[in-house]
Amino acid sequence: MVIKKQAFLVALMGLSLLAFSGCADEKATDAAKTSMGPTESLDSAKTDWSNGRTSPGMVPLYFDFDQSNIRKDQVAGMQANAAFIKKNAKSEIRIEGNCDPRGTNEYNMALGERRALAAKKYLVNLGISKANLSTISYGEERILVQGDDESSYAQNRRDDFVIVK
Repeated sequence: MVIKKQAFLVALMGLSLLAFSGCADEKATDAAKTSMGPTESLDSAKTDWSNGRTSPGMVPLYFDFDQSNIRKDQVAGMQANAAFIKKNAKSEIRIEGNCDPRGTNEYNMALGERRALAAKKYLVNLGISKANLSTISYGEERILVQGDDESSYAQNRRDDFVIVK
């Protein structure tokens, strides 16, 4: 008899939680979403992340998993970055190498550095002075998009181009 009463009370508490959890007002839900930050991938037109941490006028460079070579689909972006840097010849640009969170911290720091150096070499080959370019690796330390899916990982495998002066 006592066991039946305990089971009934547990079931009643569970139903009560379900009933009350579905009654949140829209303002509270919107506030919760804002405080937690965006959860959409960059493929959505609603996000502001399309340029990562790259300064206006340039575009980020994206990489395949565990790679540091410049992909064919990224060449136009690199050419646009080179054109921007040439127009702003007195600017100093920091190339920031980033990785998704898979792999060890040490490995990702090295991979981020290889990515930043590959972008620097590419820009130098397009006529940009080495003196205008510096590199740094953040590895997985500056994740832009949180998530454990390929879309999120792909947005974090990038170089950002930041005007530092």
